[in-house]
Amino acid sequence: METATITSWTFMQEVPIPDDIGPILVEGEQPVTAFKTFRDSAVFTNKRLIVRDAQGITGKKVEIYSLPYSSINMWSSENAGKLLDINAEIELWTRAGHIKIKVGKGADIRRIDQLIGWAVLNSH
Repeated sequence: METATITSWTFMQEVPIPDDIGPILVEGEQPVTAFKTFRDSAVFTNKRLIVRDAQGITGKKVEIYSLPYSSINMWSSENAGKLLDINAEIELWTRAGHIKIKVGKGADIRRIDQLIGWAVLNSH
């Protein structure tokens, strides 16, 4: 199933949940875990995936992507079967389009796959 990728993120390693995520959460929304990305962080909550992307040289401008789990129609994970696979990736097919998540060697693709499964299957 080939579709054009609308965006691509890289999850490098699991990190503590950022302290400043609170103001963008809605009532009843709780952060579950976070991953370091190339320029900022991605936070899995009980309702959505929030990816923050610092922009520009200073990183003061931040673009925030919000992906409700209910908009994910299908996902796949791909790796070489090794514990630390530098070419692992997750693909999400959503109502908005196709999203690719590259999984860095410091992140566990099975953990991310399990988080997406938990989130999507509990949101539909």
